[in-house]
Amino acid sequence: MKDESHASSGLQHSLKQRHMTMIALGGVIGAGLFVGSGVVIQEAGPAAVISFLITGVIVVLVMQMLGEMACALPAVGSFYEYARLAWSDRPAFGEMAGFLTGWMYWYFWVIVVALEAVAGAAIVQYWLPDVPGWIISLTLLVLLTLTNLISVKSFGEFEFWFASIKVAAIIVFLFLGGLYVMGLWPGVSASVGNLTAHGGFAPKGIVPILTGAVAATGFYFGAEIVCIAAAETAEPVKAVAKATRSVITRVLVFYVGSVFLVVCLVPWDSVGMKAPYVSALNVVGIKAAAEVMNAVILTAVLSALNSGLYASSRMLFALTRRGDAPRAVAKLSRNGVPIRAILIGTLFGYVTVIMSYVSPDTVFAFLVNSYGTVALFVYILIAVSQLRLRARLEREDPARLRVRMWFYPYLTYVTIFAMLAIVVAMWFIPEQRKPLLLGIASLGILVVAHGVRLVWGAKPQIDTLAQEPHGYQEI
Repeated sequence: MKDESHASSGLQHSLKQRHMTMIALGGVIGAGLFVGSGVVIQEAGPAAVISFLITGVIVVLVMQMLGEMACALPAVGSFYEYARLAWSDRPAFGEMAGFLTGWMYWYFWVIVVALEAVAGAAIVQYWLPDVPGWIISLTLLVLLTLTNLISVKSFGEFEFWFASIKVAAIIVFLFLGGLYVMGLWPGVSASVGNLTAHGGFAPKGIVPILTGAVAATGFYFGAEIVCIAAAETAEPVKAVAKATRSVITRVLVFYVGSVFLVVCLVPWDSVGMKAPYVSALNVVGIKAAAEVMNAVILTAVLSALNSGLYASSRMLFALTRRGDAPRAVAKLSRNGVPIRAILIGTLFGYVTVIMSYVSPDTVFAFLVNSYGTVALFVYILIAVSQLRLRARLEREDPARLRVRMWFYPYLTYVTIFAMLAIVVAMWFIPEQRKPLLLGIASLGILVVAHGVRLVWGAKPQIDTLAQEPHGYQEI
């Protein structure tokens, strides 16, 4: 049955199931996997596989929580609204939770937009070394902005193909690498010797495995975009349920499986770990490995740019509907696209790109070092929202719980504890301490901004689930 809980938002509902599935999968397969995984491996050794497994399980659990809430309460803004509703018995706290969740998420993605534009420029310069990086960054931003401005369907189509290329690349890598490791490659004997040949499976002990899990956290962010996109599908409940299942069944295989093959193929302490997937393909004997992986990584960067502009604009659009952002930003085009919200994200992103050249050690460094911690705060708020909303739904309208978090509330508590443990662990890891402090500083700035919003903004209203017995239709 068609869900009409989001019908009055003004957004179009032209995203299809295939778009949603690839948005979910593409969201978690980014340049971080192809490049950043080498850093974790160099710190933890082959045991980095466990680091990625720990973090991956946490993300899978958070996605199941989001799937439960999104199917029960489809809404523009997704977890921004859930944070508000979870504390409707304490309106002041609920408004602050929603405000912080929405703005932290917007902040995360506009920084990602800038970082990916800078990374994309560096990759393109591999082929066009004489073109200045800022020109390439601007070109990439303009192209992906136009894609988002045309219609949500154009965003979905671009993301579908971007994500398809990334997924295909991972599948091919798993297939070829698996054949090589199992000895099914011509002239090669089965071997996993690199797992223990250079100081053992965990050459530096247990602590680097745990610190690796902290570092890997940021690589997984992005799957939750599917819950934002649900507001622009004809059947959000069905779309989110299927997309969530696809993430759960595949993300661990893609991440953990590919990292496992990398450490089997390439010695963890070799120079090759600076470009882990290129090195692994070279071992297998794939010619032009660098060119192939550069093209794949560029696709991952463009996908992240595309997704970042989309996610940030839709969250900003949702913020305007509660008075948490200027209502003028909510203007929609005839195609149902929030034009001003997209352009603001693009503008902020390019200002950040400029900062990477003008002030790389101050302003840009602050943004880069704080955004990952802010994203972790968002996930913690999502888990806390699910913990409270699930209890309310079971009391008031259990029929809405078409997707359920496993072993509630125990696994929810475990997930919250694990994420808090990551935050605490950051304080004891020298290279993570600065990102933690800057993330907390960013949170503090938003708390002050919320205080200003309370003084100068219109008084918001907390909704109750009982107001709409047949579906959450207040937006």
